[in-house]
Amino acid sequence: MIKGNNSGQLLWVVITAVICVLLTCGAFFDVKNNKASVVDIESLKAISDSAMNGSEKPVKLIVVGDIMLSRAVNFQMVRYGDDYPFLKMKDYLGDGDIVFGNLESPIALGGPILNEGMVFRARPGVEKSIKDAGFNVLSVANNHMGNQGQDGVQSTIKALQSLDIKTAGAGKGKDASAPAIIEKNGLKFAFLAYTDGSIIPSSYEAKGNRYGVVYMDENRLKSDIKNAKKEADFVIVSMHAGIEYKYRPSTSQVNFAHKAIDSGADMVIGHHPHQIQDVEKYNGKYIFYSLGNFVFDQEWSKETKQGLFAEIYFNKGGVFDYNLTPILISNYAQPDIMDEDSAVYVLKNIKRP
Repeated sequence: MIKGNNSGQLLWVVITAVICVLLTCGAFFDVKNNKASVVDIESLKAISDSAMNGSEKPVKLIVVGDIMLSRAVNFQMVRYGDDYPFLKMKDYLGDGDIVFGNLESPIALGGPILNEGMVFRARPGVEKSIKDAGFNVLSVANNHMGNQGQDGVQSTIKALQSLDIKTAGAGKGKDASAPAIIEKNGLKFAFLAYTDGSIIPSSYEAKGNRYGVVYMDENRLKSDIKNAKKEADFVIVSMHAGIEYKYRPSTSQVNFAHKAIDSGADMVIGHHPHQIQDVEKYNGKYIFYSLGNFVFDQEWSKETKQGLFAEIYFNKGGVFDYNLTPILISNYAQPDIMDEDSAVYVLKNIKRP
């Protein structure tokens, strides 16, 4: 252990030496992905600067796509165990300080869960598998969260929060838009989540004394971000929007994401199209328009079986690096890291900075 007044100088020497070696070699071997990767010298410099300024260590945010634990996914969970959807990704998810996704199915009591249909319900108890997989904050603002009515929204939030999984984008009345605050390594993050109200019944909206989801509204967005920035170092906006099964973001997605950044958000994360979409750097901030599916039973096309596993690194100055790893869903429920050749093809087909 390094102690005393010379620890900062020694740390700087070690980091400088590492950077020099990597500059000479030009690449390192990524054990997790089993391939060589180009060294991001700016990222290493950011880590060095962070260390020299005496700040806390960086925060690793992991973000994934839509998570649906009903229909055929439920059938597989009953057959193989509730942890089945997350088994192959658990170690990767466990590397994150903050792990975020979009929960696409309410957790509620109800009748039989069928293998077909568009009204979703997840069994009470599945929240433990979500927690065990490593998730600690979820968006619940989407077009299926109201499938079991107000009681379903309330029971979902209660189930997740009982395990200290924070939720954003749903709740009772005006309180539904309150940010989910999570602190890691000395940095505070506020998560806000919204869904496009034009794709779901008006009865799903949280208003008055009713439990529901938060609809996309630019005036509310601006106000929510302003308030969230008083509580956190970084504000991350999740939007459930766009046109299903499209490769490129719609005009409404782009406009809302840009409005979020212009209003002070530090990042925008998108869900709903069920396909991977572009990544944009707008005014210095990242927008991930759609991460595709993460746990879903849409095995009828290769695109709906794909998603992105995003690793995003923050220090006190903001995002200094990110990595995208394509995943592939098999057996109607279980994501895993995609093979290298397929992953290269997927990444070549999306626009990204």
